[in-house]
Amino acid sequence: MENPSAESCGGWRKLPSWLLTQTANHAHRLVTAGFSAVEARGYHYRVLATLDEFGPASQAMLGRRSGVHVSEMVATINELAERELVERAPDPADRRRNVISLTTEGRRQLRRLEKQLADQQDELLAPLSADERKRFTELLSKLLEHHDRRNA
Repeated sequence: MENPSAESCGGWRKLPSWLLTQTANHAHRLVTAGFSAVEARGYHYRVLATLDEFGPASQAMLGRRSGVHVSEMVATINELAERELVERAPDPADRRRNVISLTTEGRRQLRRLEKQLADQQDELLAPLSADERKRFTELLSKLLEHHDRRNA
């Protein structure tokens, strides 16, 4: 059976919600494959990048800043600590909690992940010019900010 093109179909194949969902699926597949190539997951990148940007933090603060849910944070920190990408140390202000910090190897892994992410962004956005990529990103940001505000 022949697969009809979006141009020959009416209705739903031209809806922005359908197009966004299908493109997001491709983006997820590409990024997941890129991170997998360097033995990482998306949560690893988000935690390492957040530590690089903001510095050491408690697990709770790190979760809020990175958007990693508390139910995933402990496992993510355990995985990163086992690979010596982050360190846990007692918080001097409150010994009941740990402070998580980025190690030198964690920074190296973050650079590898950033390279993978850049490569995957290039593949995802390949048909777009530099100006189109910039405008597309601006429009997606505008949509996300609008809906984040409405759901806050």
